[in-house]
Amino acid sequence: MDNFFLITNRDKDADYVITEKIMSIIERAGRKCFVRRNEGNIIADGVLKKYSYTNPNDVPENTDCIIVLGGDGTMILAARDLVQLDIPFIGINLGNLGYLAEVEVQNVEETITQLIEDRYHIEKRIMLSGDLYRNGEKVCHNIALNDIVVGRSGTLRVIDFDIYVDDILLNHYTADGIIIATPTGSTAYNLSAGGPIVTPPADIVLLTPVCAHTLNTRSIVLPAGSEIEIEICPDRHGMDDEKILSFDGSENVSLKPGDRIKITKSALDTKIIKLSNRSFVEILQKKMSVK
Repeated sequence: MDNFFLITNRDKDADYVITEKIMSIIERAGRKCFVRRNEGNIIADGVLKKYSYTNPNDVPENTDCIIVLGGDGTMILAARDLVQLDIPFIGINLGNLGYLAEVEVQNVEETITQLIEDRYHIEKRIMLSGDLYRNGEKVCHNIALNDIVVGRSGTLRVIDFDIYVDDILLNHYTADGIIIATPTGSTAYNLSAGGPIVTPPADIVLLTPVCAHTLNTRSIVLPAGSEIEIEICPDRHGMDDEKILSFDGSENVSLKPGDRIKITKSALDTKIIKLSNRSFVEILQKKMSVK
């Protein structure tokens, strides 16, 4: 690899100490480094430019690798913004657990050396595509690397909704919400809601109800090629409490009774750079103290 693009989470590297260190390592090796700092500026070849978000146009065409400094949240946002560029990502963990951004700060120099010497492999992660239909018209489209969630907002009332899989009614749910997660997202909200952990490269999707009002509701594992449809049912009390649709915990959209959300596997996938042959089980053992 010769050309790198750095995305820095200012909250995690406030003084850009780690950012400057990585830039220095790359430039000393005779490679090029472009840096985007999330304070409203982009530095490219010494030229300062303004930006509003991670715009694909800001990434040079010959970029070989996108290095993200932050936590898993920063990685997810960067992947969603830039996935169409088909450039692999690697994350420097400045957060907590770091499943996606799994390179620790103390290993930065060794990591850059491995990238420059092409000593790595790439792991593909599936993404989800979600479309919201209201009165038969599509009003929203977005993608997610971790999960697409239907939940409640500003109320303690449960949500009634129907789930269809490939046009067949799976179940009617009364719950706080529903999580449709990728294997990458299995260790996020899905895990907190009692869903299973899945090895990241798997080609499946997970359906996990949130606090369902029944004794026999469990997560369901489906082939990634399944089409999942969620229909929001009228409130049993005749109330129009706010319900939301979220993509990776952001991009929240208000829902109304009768809305239908169609979720499929995205044609895009995120490429994550792996530097070691550590198994997913080893990573779990380190991150979660699994015995």
